[in-house]
This record gives sequence, structure tokens and C-alpha cells, in this order.
Amino acid sequence: MPTHVSDPLLDLIKAQGLLDDLQLEEVKEEHARGGKPVSEILQDFGFLDMEAQLQIVASHLGTEVIELNQRDLTPEILSAIPADTARMYKCMPVAVFGSTVQLALADPLNPTIIDELGYVIKKDIVQVVADPADIERAVTRYYGDSQSNVADVLKELGQDNEIARETAEAAAAGAAANLETLANEAPIIRFVNLVLFQAVQDRASDIHFEPFEDEFKIRYRVDGALYEMSPPPKHLALPVISRLKVMSGLDISERRMPQDGRISIQIAGRTIDLRVSTLPTQFGESVVLRVLDRAAVNLEIKSLGLPKPVEDYVSAAIQQPNGIFVVTGPTGCGKTTTLYSCLRAVNSIESKLLTVEDPVEYDIEGIMQVPVNEAVGMTFGKALRAFLRQDPDIIMLGEMRDLETSQIAIQASLTGHLVLSTLHTNDAPGAVTRLIDMGVEPFLISSTLMAVLGQRLVRTICKKCRTPFEPTESQLSLLNLSPHDVGDKVFYYGRGCANCNDTGYKGRRGIFELLVASEPIRALINDRAPTVVIRQKAVELGMVTLREDGLRGIFDGDTTIEEVVKYT
Repeated sequence: MPTHVSDPLLDLIKAQGLLDDLQLEEVKEEHARGGKPVSEILQDFGFLDMEAQLQIVASHLGTEVIELNQRDLTPEILSAIPADTARMYKCMPVAVFGSTVQLALADPLNPTIIDELGYVIKKDIVQVVADPADIERAVTRYYGDSQSNVADVLKELGQDNEIARETAEAAAAGAAANLETLANEAPIIRFVNLVLFQAVQDRASDIHFEPFEDEFKIRYRVDGALYEMSPPPKHLALPVISRLKVMSGLDISERRMPQDGRISIQIAGRTIDLRVSTLPTQFGESVVLRVLDRAAVNLEIKSLGLPKPVEDYVSAAIQQPNGIFVVTGPTGCGKTTTLYSCLRAVNSIESKLLTVEDPVEYDIEGIMQVPVNEAVGMTFGKALRAFLRQDPDIIMLGEMRDLETSQIAIQASLTGHLVLSTLHTNDAPGAVTRLIDMGVEPFLISSTLMAVLGQRLVRTICKKCRTPFEPTESQLSLLNLSPHDVGDKVFYYGRGCANCNDTGYKGRRGIFELLVASEPIRALINDRAPTVVIRQKAVELGMVTLREDGLRGIFDGDTTIEEVVKYT
């Protein structure tokens, strides 16, 4: 759930006393619930129509409201702004007077956009106000599709000898001032913004900038797989990476040590958080950005895609007064999203919720979130000990990574707290063995553990090019199925189309297994039984394994045999 960030439009409306506090709160709650733009909500609720909203913004900015559809936008006016800039910032030029451009912005109350635009287009900007929907339509109509433009900007940059010369000088001098000047060059800003814009459009979860001896690669991770974009010229590695470091507030002259930072930017009217990690390599710094797009993550338990019995159990388990609930799986399988959804479901006025994370991924209103900071000695263990003196009801621990954190989590559970945490293991039964291997006493595990949810993310077949096919016996044998087991069930695969970048997949869904710590399982934990024995007993007691839940995805036509075999 996004935080109740104060919205500039709502602040203006409040200052002018146009809505009362109750109405404003209603709008904020609706915005937090679904991420719908505030201006749409105001119209839906019948509070203020678009015309009234535009007048409020215009009078605040001391400018006028224009009818964009009635303007004659000549080629001279349109050329005042590069196409990728118009698309990225959702802005339309409406008139040009010498070195001044009159601009209509879809997000007129964001001052940082005006500053950046002035930097990029090197002209003075005078704002006018227009209907955001009209602006978006005009941008699409006059500035077209974004695909061709990455190539155009790359071509321009490749031919820009000035940038190449400055880069060589900055690399030789190594002075921070030279690097910073380079990072603030308009073509570099444009290129980096375009790469970020493209990544968010393509629903990338990570963006990799990788300098090699003879080339500079940029790759996006979409639905768990990496795709390379057309590589920029090698000499752009230094200015592009310097630009990213300037944006994330990192030390631009430190190129020998890894650094971590954060960027918060507005892309296509949404706030996107990027977690930045730099790593010194043989040929320069490699930078990876993790994209945290709040609008793309729906933190509702219902939207996780849990099988009905599992969803019912999880919803009941997180209402318990004490106990430990663990989510397990490899890195990037959605464990944190599952835990956040659980927290959001129990986030009420009556409960005090505390989380300790490394780092905090999404801010949630009403929850105290503490980031781990090893540099100053703020470890998981230290935070957890302090938590127990903060009178919490529910504690989320980012990861049980060693004996110390596991013991404090158990201690918290025994003293009447509900603890939610994650573990890196291959499956749910493996979590028990992992805790015993860390040195936790079996009787402590059996008396506190409520359940372990194992999960994986598998790619879903693109709906536009989904095609039925007849699986071969060897494909079925991978799933230990015979043609007799399959009967008349239909299998699908994605042929590949423009909608899914010819991959055949678009989006991901979870597959799950839930190990409930029932009496027979507790007895096995106390006997230090191996994972295999615990797994067999759990299956006897009705646990649906990851592989079996994967079959549900295949038979629903959501995913393929290859995906399920790969991840289970």
C-alpha cells in the first residue's frame, strides 16, 4: 500500500477549503487502495470536475487553461522538444517565442520535472495547463511509439564526438567535478531517462548496466529472464554510470568500493523507486537497479493467487496472537510481497506492527519499518532486541539468517508476539531442517512454528499468442505423468508475438506449498527427522507440493511444462 503521500492537488484543494477533511480522507484512502490518480477519483466521487481542477492548478501557477485540441501545433512547435522527452515527461509544447517554450504538462504541480526539462531542452519554459488526457493523446499522436527512439538516441550519442572527448578527459583526470559535469550533459540525461522509461514500460524488475572490455551492455530482467537492449557505444559507460550515481546520491569519485543508494523518479505519472547497487569490476563499475513500482504490486492476499485452502489457512494464521509463520524460497520468488500482503491484512489501529528489513522495499502506512545498517552496527539481532521493548503485537523479520536472529524470533513468539519471516530454502519441509542446522533446539521450533509457505514464481503464457498443443510422452514423463493421467486436458504454449516481445510469456504467477505444523509433524521435528521424512508425512497429511500446484497452473492454461519443471 503506498503511503499517504501528501498530494499537491489535494493540498491546494484543502488550502482553498473546497472539500472538508472527511472528503479529502476518502480520496486519499481510495488513492492508496488502488493507486488510481487523485484527479480521476475527484471526478468519480463527484467532488470536482476536470474543468474546476484545471482552474485551481492554473490560478496556483499564475497561468491559463488552454484547449489543446484547438491549438495548431506546427512542426516548428513540435520540434521544440525531442520525442522521447515528450513521452517520458508527458508534456506538449504549444507555442515557441525565441528561446522560450510554452508547455502543457500532464503533471503540472511537479517542480522537479520543470527543472529537469529546462536542463534537457536548454530553453526557458512557461507553463500552461491542459487536460492530462488530452496531453497524453497528443503525445501519442505527434510523438508516436517509443521503440524506434532508443535506437535514434543511441545513434545520436554514438556520433556525438564532444561527449566521447569529454569522457576520455574525465576518465584520464578522474576528478569528481569532471565526472559530475559529464553526468549532467543533456544527451546523457536524456539517454538514462529513456532507458529507465523503457524498462518501466516493459515491466522490468531489474536493469543491469555492465561495462566489458570492448562493449557496454544494458539488460532488463522481465518475468525472471534477462533481455539485452541494443548496446550503447563503449565510451558511454562512464558518463551513464556517473549519471546513475548522481541521481542516487552516491559518491561519484569512489569507484573502488561497492555502494548502495536509492532513486525516486516520476515516470509516466507514477512514482517509481529504484534500488541502486554498484560493483567495481575489471572494466569499470557495474550497476544494477531493482525497480520497485508500487503501482505494479497489488499488496492484497487475494491477488497473490494462492490456492483456496492455502489462502484460507494463511488468512487465519496471521490473525493468531503468537507463533511463527515462515515464507520460503529462492531470491526473487516474491517472499517479501507475500509477507507485505499479510502485514497489510493485519494492519489495523488495534495492532502495533514492526518490521526490520535489509533494505525496506515498500513503505506501508501505519507500520514502523526499520532498515538494517551494518555499517553503524544496526543488525537484525540488535533491531529485534529493541523491538521487544517497543510493545509490538506483530513483528516482521526480513530473514532468519543465523542462530542469533532465529533465537530472538522464537523468544518473541514465546512471549506472545506473532512473527512473520523468510528463509532461503528449496521447499517448505527444508525450512525445519535449516533451522535445526543453524543450531535452534527442535523443541523450540515445534512449539512456535505455525506453518511454512514454500513458493516460486513461474512465467505465465501470453494471452495474445496462447496456442494449444499435444504434449509428447517424454514431456509428460518430466512431470511423472502418463497419457492416461492427462485424459482430455489441454496443454498450451506461447507462440511469441509483439505483445510479449516474442517470448511467448507475459507476467508471472506463484505456485505454492503449505506445510502446517500439525501434531505428527511436531513429533517428527522433535525427533530431528530428515527433510525427506517430514515431506513424506506432510504429503500423507494432504500437503499439495510445489510440483502438484504447478500442474494446476498447467491445466488452467496459465503456464507451460518447461516452466514448472524448471522451478520445481
